[in-house]
Amino acid sequence: MRVWGVSGLVVAALAGATISGAARAEVPVEVSTIDGYQVTIHLHDFLTEQELGVFRLIGSNSQMLQAFLQGGTGFGAMALSPDDGYIRGGLPSGSASARMGLADAQAAAASALETCNAARTGAAECVVVLELGPAG
Repeated sequence: MRVWGVSGLVVAALAGATISGAARAEVPVEVSTIDGYQVTIHLHDFLTEQELGVFRLIGSNSQMLQAFLQGGTGFGAMALSPDDGYIRGGLPSGSASARMGLADAQAAAASALETCNAARTGAAECVVVLELGPAG
């Protein structure tokens, strides 16, 4: 399993330019396919345009996708606390958690949520905001 550091992706994105079953069903998603991967962004209300821009780059830019993957394969997910966000005050949140290289989407989401919830400073539990896995 790969643990991905969120600060590198934030810096790269800025230089170049979610969830229980019930809650997940209510959140709109954007889905894209790039370089053999399907990228799903969960459009939670708490996400800022800047944060959405970073996630959209992952789903549309090969270099950003590769930065997220960091040489890994398989399934991945990113989780954030709605209270902590991803980028607040120009800095990445310490609780933002991304996991890559897992055997399936459920394992990736569970791992990202567990790590995020352990590190969150806000009261709100973490949710999955981004998922990726092999397309097809």
